[in-house]
Amino acid sequence: MKNANPTAGVLVGCVLLLGANCVCAQDWPQWRGPNRDNKVTGFTAPATWPKELTQQWKTSVGLGEASPALVGDKLFVFTRQGGDEVTSCLEATDGKILWQDKYAARAVTGAAIGMPGLGGPGPRSSPAVAEGKICTLGVGGVLSCLEAATGKVVWRKDSKAAPQFFTRSSPLIVEGRCLAYLGSRGKGEISAYDLATGEAKWTWNGEGPAYGSPVLLTVDGTRQLVTLTEKSLVGIGLADGKLLWHVSFSSLFNSETPIVDGQTVICSGPRAGTVALKIERQGDGFAAKELWKKTQAAQQNNTPVLKDGLLFGLTAAGRGASNFFCMDAKTGEVLWTDPAQRAQGGAVLDVGSTLLALTSDSQLVAFKPSNKAYAELAKYKVADTPTWAYPIIAGKRVFVKDRDTLTLWTIE
Repeated sequence: MKNANPTAGVLVGCVLLLGANCVCAQDWPQWRGPNRDNKVTGFTAPATWPKELTQQWKTSVGLGEASPALVGDKLFVFTRQGGDEVTSCLEATDGKILWQDKYAARAVTGAAIGMPGLGGPGPRSSPAVAEGKICTLGVGGVLSCLEAATGKVVWRKDSKAAPQFFTRSSPLIVEGRCLAYLGSRGKGEISAYDLATGEAKWTWNGEGPAYGSPVLLTVDGTRQLVTLTEKSLVGIGLADGKLLWHVSFSSLFNSETPIVDGQTVICSGPRAGTVALKIERQGDGFAAKELWKKTQAAQQNNTPVLKDGLLFGLTAAGRGASNFFCMDAKTGEVLWTDPAQRAQGGAVLDVGSTLLALTSDSQLVAFKPSNKAYAELAKYKVADTPTWAYPIIAGKRVFVKDRDTLTLWTIE
């Protein structure tokens, strides 16, 4: 790989004041992007893909599988350094660390260390940045709200609870509140905390938390929080935290994030298959009507991306391996599965005319969003250690978090 001057300015796009309630086109403020759907705007695929990417800078940030966030010219990373969980704010142009907040973290032991995509002592839950705040959820259930500009602690809560393989569900900031799924195996709660005070405005008590993250859905003017639990898929009223609908869904471990397409919710996971549900008003409440269900499923810790009525993701191909696949989102029909085996786990992003995928063996792959067959455009090695965190694609920039470093690559 070519090495460039680490101080070279590569920021493209507008400057966003951290206290503003707007999102720039290239911002990636939370898990899976602005709408939690892995859709990137502002990327233009090169007419000819380069032979290699250009490394602009590389910074040691700590252990962990939490995906970073980008707001304006600031990067936010949540990691583990020694016995502490650390939130760091970096300059996107040169990787310089501007501020850090840390606290003593719970030790991670046992089976959680060795689970692919769930292993290691570092945090798995990605930070959420909005309304001038950043919220993080540590492996042992410590929920924090910091000032995004300074790192000053606004409030911090230690639930002292975590599921079997520790927390992975990423918090969500909406309407001046931080929504987080806390709890342990068999018993969990989703609460909406006031960003300014940390006061719980409402709490829904139910099944233990899953390892996926909640998304938003609107049906007939009612905003809902849709999330997997240990054994189910549920819709919770955003205004009051009331249970609106419930469907049984039990994967190997429920670790995927639901996909929302209008009033349709699609969820996939090993042993559970893939199911599409239409959420409809029924009397004074709501009901989930099954549209289709198929045995084909996304691999553990992988949520497909929806593009032009097609689902692109990674499906299991034996122990420690996966294959790219394409499925019709309207019918569930599998249109193709690439026979080439990939590393277990990864992320597929819709970047416009192209799909970009980062697999856990540090391969960044560009391929066509075709319903006919897998067609690879380019492939690059972007790290020396596993890459379980999702990348950020912003303009020509590609931010990659590996085992303990964050690197900026550019597509020249």
